Amino acid sequence: MTRVQARYVLEGPLDQALLSAVARAHSIYGIQGVQVASPPDAVLVEYDASRLTPKQVVSALLSIGLPVRSEAPR
Repeated sequence: MTRVQARYVLEGPLDQALLSAVARAHSIYGIQGVQVASPPDAVLVEYDASRLTPKQVVSALLSIGLPVRSEAPR
């Protein structure tokens, strides 16, 4: 298992619906954890890179109603 942590920017303001989506993200195969970043304009996702690619992570998050985009590398 190769653990990776990535930051994904939220496409909208954090509200109760997005918090519910964050909770649902924990049930996605290959994702070990999701937490709201500070300030709350992004989420930090820890996932198994041997099971998911970065594109698959974004796709999975979008499919559960979490509107995110990959953050550009710094």
